[in-house]
Amino acid sequence: MIIVRAEMADLPRLLKFRTDTASWLQVRGIDQWSNPFPSQHIAASIQRGEVFLVKEGEGPDVAATITLDQEADPLLWTEDERREPALYVHKLTVDRAHAGIRLGARMLDWAGDRAARHGARWLRLDAWTNNPRLHEYYIDLRFTPIRTVHDPEAGGSGWVAQRAASRNADHGLDDSAIGEFACER
Repeated sequence: MIIVRAEMADLPRLLKFRTDTASWLQVRGIDQWSNPFPSQHIAASIQRGEVFLVKEGEGPDVAATITLDQEADPLLWTEDERREPALYVHKLTVDRAHAGIRLGARMLDWAGDRAARHGARWLRLDAWTNNPRLHEYYIDLRFTPIRTVHDPEAGGSGWVAQRAASRNADHGLDDSAIGEFACER
């Protein structure tokens, strides 16, 4: 599997990831991502070089996506936490055809490696507040829960967690095509 930066032409596929996942979750009684997501927000992340796609080789099929940036939501993270060097995972999504092969875990290891190489102390994420199965998944992957924020402004995604950023070249994702990591601001 290779990991590449998303391009603007990938925007329709990224939006489809979100709607497909929302439908899959809805069948399981979870309302995560049930509200449409502003495409301009994803487009801006693509333009900043923060959105990545996992593919099987050079083909057009996309197995997964992850956004990795320095965007610490002030509703979720304290002022002191926002001062700590960290990278934040957003919109991690694995196509159901690629479920069950630990691709999400490998992507988080890749993100942790990138965070460490960037000089970050933490790899952080937030998850849907009422999705305890997802919380357990992240805990199993060594994320430590920090708090759950019950603020309507957080948009339902108020469970926050972190793990130490660490170098890990064993993630199994070829990222040689990415070049320099684009989280400089």
